[in-house]
Amino acid sequence: MSYTHFVPRPEHPNPQFFRESWLNLNGEWEFYRDHSVSGKARKLYDASSLPERITVPFCMESELSGIGDKDFCDCVWYRRKLDIPSDWLTDGKRVLLHVGACDYRTDIYVNGTHVGLPHRGGYTSFSYDITAPLRTGTNVLVICAEDRTRSGEQPCGKQSRKYSSYGCYYTRTTGIWQTVWLESVAPAHIESFHLIPNMENASLSIFAKVKEGAGKIMTATAYWNGKKVGEASSRAAETSCNLILPLSELHPWEIGKGGLYDLILTLGDDQVKSYFGMRTLSLDDSALVINGKKIFQRLVLDQGFYPDGIYTAPSEQELINDITRSMACGFNGARLHQKVFEPLFLYHCDRLGYLVWGEHGNWGLRVSQPSAWKGFLSEWIKIVERDRNHPALIGWCPFNETEAGQDDDLIAYTAQLTRMLDPTRPVIDNSGWIHVEGASDIEDWHDYDQNPDTFRQRYIDVANGTPILTKPLTPYPLFPRFISEYGGIGWNVNLNQTNAWGYGNNPKTEKEFLERFRGLTEALLFNPYITGLCYTQLTDVEQETNGLYTYDRQAKFDPKFFCLILEQKAAIEDQTE
Repeated sequence: MSYTHFVPRPEHPNPQFFRESWLNLNGEWEFYRDHSVSGKARKLYDASSLPERITVPFCMESELSGIGDKDFCDCVWYRRKLDIPSDWLTDGKRVLLHVGACDYRTDIYVNGTHVGLPHRGGYTSFSYDITAPLRTGTNVLVICAEDRTRSGEQPCGKQSRKYSSYGCYYTRTTGIWQTVWLESVAPAHIESFHLIPNMENASLSIFAKVKEGAGKIMTATAYWNGKKVGEASSRAAETSCNLILPLSELHPWEIGKGGLYDLILTLGDDQVKSYFGMRTLSLDDSALVINGKKIFQRLVLDQGFYPDGIYTAPSEQELINDITRSMACGFNGARLHQKVFEPLFLYHCDRLGYLVWGEHGNWGLRVSQPSAWKGFLSEWIKIVERDRNHPALIGWCPFNETEAGQDDDLIAYTAQLTRMLDPTRPVIDNSGWIHVEGASDIEDWHDYDQNPDTFRQRYIDVANGTPILTKPLTPYPLFPRFISEYGGIGWNVNLNQTNAWGYGNNPKTEKEFLERFRGLTEALLFNPYITGLCYTQLTDVEQETNGLYTYDRQAKFDPKFFCLILEQKAAIEDQTE
């Protein structure tokens, strides 16, 4: 077959781990909807062709995929030819296949040969060494994705478990939904690394996993605005290499400004370009503290859905635009909700100084089933390991609105595991309604009261230690306190949309909407015992029309109005350390 030359989402998908020798595989692929899940028995991995065409990296449900089929399909197949650059197969080099994300269970075949073990997880990035089955000339890559959204054994986030979208459940994503690419690497190469900044010592600790590294020297070099500001080397073991990189210039990463160093790591013939930010992050009884300064979190709920791409932004610019739209309204960050966002989005958060909380898409998972634990925990480990180097990420939240008693052991264990993987950030064990004793660092609550007076009154009593949760599982109040969902004021600009909804009673006039926003927001801003807010939400999503922007990203009101309210000094910001 002949492929079109158009490559959607052509940019490198992960600026934190960039090699020069890479090849983007986005674009037209052959495709097949395997409703009977019989493709493996029929050896579709060895088929000479597949009957349909799809545009990767967009899911089949999206219009940008060229298909737009929103019905359930438990299994899909992708096929395309590969022309590997001739110098990639010399001198013992390895060829790595990377998949940004594919929902949910993924099998890889190269020239009919199954490569590695199946990958489980619809939100995490993964890679395979596909060198062995490659041959000179044309090769064939086949990807099979099984996605059983209704099984209860896999995290699905806000993907609808019914035929149509409803309530706060939206169009599903099946199969590939992030960039697929190839890399050429030396036999000895860097596999991953964990970066920990140390502001006191003006240094960066680097813990790297390496392949065939024994005896080789790894060098780390830091740059600030093109100027070399640090270099360090260490001899690698077979699978790891650790070093401390001292910095001659210290430039703190700041909210609303960013501030990133460039980082180059070399191991023999392998070179990886990356970046990092220098900041401190801690908790006291009343607030998050960044670089020694109490901060008030002015966050917005961002669910990361797009009308034409569903889970996938149509372009890198649209990723950036969602951040700048939020900042134009006065928000300094977002709660990334029931979805794991792509690394490129997190890079732009880092670059712009935009705070984010990392969350898993735990909805759809029957946590009382032991079989559900396996998939959830293994994927959560990969999420934390992938994203913990981002300075913009200020906390982890593995569960959202899980009912008390469903499986408190799983919640507590996951919170403990998260701290082991990343001891540098706070953890909210289960956002919204309950906290398991000893599992959460912050007490948070979701409150969609639409009356500013009763809303304000409810939080006055937190001053004398009253828990904000109506049914707390902890026998003592937690601090600091965070209203991590509020607002959700409905405002539908499409009068022909009959299933539109927002929380509570929709305002009848623009003035009523704006005054309600002001009253609810100022009740939290001016409360000296509240450390942050998260307004629901940035944009409408399908039938849920409580965004400050429409689903196609048109402002419903002048963003300057929200900015004037949110940029008022919060009570907590008057407090000193």
